[in-house]
Amino acid sequence: MALTTAHEFGPATGLSCRECGTVYDLGPSFACIECFGPLEVAYEFGEVRREQIESGPANIWRYRSLLPVPENVASKPNLQPGWTKLVKADNLAGELGLRSLYVKDDSGNPTHSFKDRVVAIALEAARTFGFHTLSCSSTGNLAGAVGAAAARAGLDSCVFIPSNLEEAKITMASVYGGRLVGIEGTYDEVNRFCSELIGDELGEKWGFVNVNLRPYYAEGSKTLAYEIAEQLGWRIPDQIVIPIASGSQLTKVDKGFRELIKLGLVEDKPYRVFGAQAEGCSPVSAAYKAGLDVVQPVRPDTIAKSLAIGNPADGPYVLDIARRTGGAVEDVDDREIVEAIHLLARTEGIFAETAGGVTVGVLRKLAANGTLDPEAETVVLNTGDGLKTLDAVAAEARPAAVIRPSLDAFRTAFAN
Repeated sequence: MALTTAHEFGPATGLSCRECGTVYDLGPSFACIECFGPLEVAYEFGEVRREQIESGPANIWRYRSLLPVPENVASKPNLQPGWTKLVKADNLAGELGLRSLYVKDDSGNPTHSFKDRVVAIALEAARTFGFHTLSCSSTGNLAGAVGAAAARAGLDSCVFIPSNLEEAKITMASVYGGRLVGIEGTYDEVNRFCSELIGDELGEKWGFVNVNLRPYYAEGSKTLAYEIAEQLGWRIPDQIVIPIASGSQLTKVDKGFRELIKLGLVEDKPYRVFGAQAEGCSPVSAAYKAGLDVVQPVRPDTIAKSLAIGNPADGPYVLDIARRTGGAVEDVDDREIVEAIHLLARTEGIFAETAGGVTVGVLRKLAANGTLDPEAETVVLNTGDGLKTLDAVAAEARPAAVIRPSLDAFRTAFAN
């Protein structure tokens, strides 16, 4: 199934293999038939001006001229994600000894995670290719984003998750009226099952956003880079800390920065990219520290379930970017994740889910060991809302006291 009119995909011209460079027509494909490498969207951009972008809507469609979507995408029924806050985090910076720090808080998206960005792009591809059901394999946030996007667009949805996910994410993924299927196994086993379903007659008209629509889906993460640069006054930060699940988000943020430089929308300058993983699922961090180019799969065991992908597809490309930019890949354990959630909430009033605890925890670790430049302008990503992972902090986030409704009882409880 190939693209019939280029207009439907804006500046996109085809799918290109990241390994061998073979180019294919735009279609629902994700792997090169020559070398089995991953495919990504290739473009021929026209002239893009800052004024053109700034006059657009306050969501990701302000960047439609840089994405594989039609010109009229903003008028279609979709969740219109993006343009989330870039918070100047002076209190957190002071605690960590950093001069200039920002939190890109993507919990402000419609289903409270960055996944709304990637699903919005995949949804447009699904419409063009005539799919009637939107689907995915998910560690939680993506399932909710797919369910909500499909409901808004009038499509069916059927999403697949590991059966042991956080209850809040299970509830959110099922409330939109689509089918939610729990699989007894890890995310990697769920993903393998979905790959089998695509080849079956049952899944023939299904758009799996992170499988057969993955090249388009992944492009949604570029909008994080675009927004950060625009919100900083059209400049790229000196260094950025990004969580790693599949690794796609990190690679596409880097791609977004490079596109802005190529188009002359920002100054060409060095920047450093740091990846963050949970210790209980840190195959990319382990490979980076060992000086390896190959990422060895692991079986996840961490409270950061949204990052619990033991065989990250983009792991090798994350290693390349970290090394090319002079960054690093680091990990933190579950205790450090919880501490970082509390730290961000206490200093900046931002309640992050466990993935945000990972990035802030890694930020703190890199600042403490001198890997980060304390004088450089730094951005850290929070990709989801802490209300989705309450169990991680519930044991410690309790009332300071339970008292009778009287001043004497209050004075007694807080005498010191």
